Amino acid sequence: MKELMLGNKAVARGLYEAGCCFISSYPGTPSTEITEEAAKYDEIYCEWAPNEKVAMEAAFGASLAGKRSFCGMKHVGLNVAADPLYTMSYTGVNAGIIIGVADDAGMHSSQNEQDSRHHAIASKVPMMEPSDSAEALEFTKLAYELSEEYDTPILMKMCTRVSHSQSIVEAGERVVPERKAYEKNIPKYVMMPGNAIKRHPFVEDRMRRMAEWAETAPVNRVEMGGTEIGIITSSTSYQYVKEVFGDTVSVLKLGLVNPLPTKLIKDFAAKVGKLIVVEELDPIIENHCKALGLEVHGKDMLPIEGEFSQNLIKKAITGEAAGGTALDETIPMRPPVMCAGCPHRGLFFALKKNKCTVLGDIGCYTLGAVAPLASIDMTLCMGGSVSSIHGFNKAGEGENEKKTVAVIGDSTFMHSGMTGLANIAYNQSNSTVIILDNSITGMTGHQQNPTTGYNIKGDPAGKIDLEALCRAMGFNRVRVVDPYNIQECDEAIKEELAADEPSVIISRRPCALLKYVKHKKPFKVNTEKCIGCKSCMRIGCPAISMKDGKAHVDETLCVGCGLCEQLCPVGAFESTEEEG
Repeated sequence: MKELMLGNKAVARGLYEAGCCFISSYPGTPSTEITEEAAKYDEIYCEWAPNEKVAMEAAFGASLAGKRSFCGMKHVGLNVAADPLYTMSYTGVNAGIIIGVADDAGMHSSQNEQDSRHHAIASKVPMMEPSDSAEALEFTKLAYELSEEYDTPILMKMCTRVSHSQSIVEAGERVVPERKAYEKNIPKYVMMPGNAIKRHPFVEDRMRRMAEWAETAPVNRVEMGGTEIGIITSSTSYQYVKEVFGDTVSVLKLGLVNPLPTKLIKDFAAKVGKLIVVEELDPIIENHCKALGLEVHGKDMLPIEGEFSQNLIKKAITGEAAGGTALDETIPMRPPVMCAGCPHRGLFFALKKNKCTVLGDIGCYTLGAVAPLASIDMTLCMGGSVSSIHGFNKAGEGENEKKTVAVIGDSTFMHSGMTGLANIAYNQSNSTVIILDNSITGMTGHQQNPTTGYNIKGDPAGKIDLEALCRAMGFNRVRVVDPYNIQECDEAIKEELAADEPSVIISRRPCALLKYVKHKKPFKVNTEKCIGCKSCMRIGCPAISMKDGKAHVDETLCVGCGLCEQLCPVGAFESTEEEG
């Protein structure tokens, strides 16, 4: 059966067909849909873990028990999971393990633009890289065979364009291999120094054997065309190269990007005139070619940062500007904003009103840094706000603690915020942490987390009580506020910053986009009362605009949160609740 399938959905289908039985992941764009799609198969146990490290360790445990497993994450999530990854390289596996990692060249939804191939090289774990949905399915099935044959976890590298594009896939049947019996093996699985030092030679030998396999592997293929130019490439760059040049150049398309072949590349180079490597981000393949003594072009022609395109590649290699339709430069920019009715808006307005220094975190609430709220001073990584405020206040010698807060979402708090909060309690900085509890993992598309009370399928699950947790961690001052009530938020911020001990404020209201949330009817503007002062514009609500010098509410966007009513000095905003 042939089907047009998203790249991430194709990976999920590959997991299903290969007999994967256990999946633990943490959502992260552009990887999220792999696990969401896999969860639709009742034959596969799927879960959202609190973070990527936990997910990888859980997948390792399932492998140890003899079932094929998977964990998925975005590129920065692999940083979090690096600790178990590097040691899993030494232990190897029982049943096969695939680690899905999706890079985000162009930083469409990420705080950096790292290249996950470095993790594969450093951890000495094989990495496969499909270039379309069909390969995503087939590579996934092959990866399990390689994982078990070579006793290794396998990294499956996706990227935004492969994850979120569609191509034709031919689906097959599910085949579940016989469960592998668990056998106690202390030298293999107990990585204390005496055992680990004996496993290192195994890792090196495994990579040598896989490098030999790479020379004739079906995932690495030569497509001979014109021989004046030969291009070595992989992933979505392969698609761009084929679209630009077709058969006018020869192409070595690599599907296994760690370890890289040697003889295959040398033989290909000998058949062409000018050798060029086309790869997004860092020169991994290019440096490998140079180490082989080959004369090769790459980053001297193509950028080391940003996402590639057909036009970029054509201009870089041929000097010709590609055709296409240019955007009208007079079109006004549409910067990202919080949604109408976003529960974070009122809280950030109160923080701005109090002129707070705000250490931010990773989530849709990072948009609090955008005008007109402009209320976030720093965003580093998951959980970074809570750890950073401790150091900021300790080093501030009392100057910062009365005007500085950390903000972190409920899912991010469970991911990496708890240890930072424990540090505040243990080492006693006078810090105020605000947990923005919108009852969901918002930025990646509404995934459940340990504070919501529901699992990946929406069934009832264990629910963490944030207030009880914070008190158990040593905080005497824990309070809950409604971010739709600006005065309540304002008072809580003032009181907790004035206190001479650490505190936690939980800003609690569900995401306005959740299907179960019942909104009030929209507000309207009484134009006779409105004086055009634009006080309402200070919250940056996309439902509010100015029209003929008066405030105007788009009733298709407004959810009746009432923030505008609280800001208007003349009472021009009126609810339509009674009109219904």
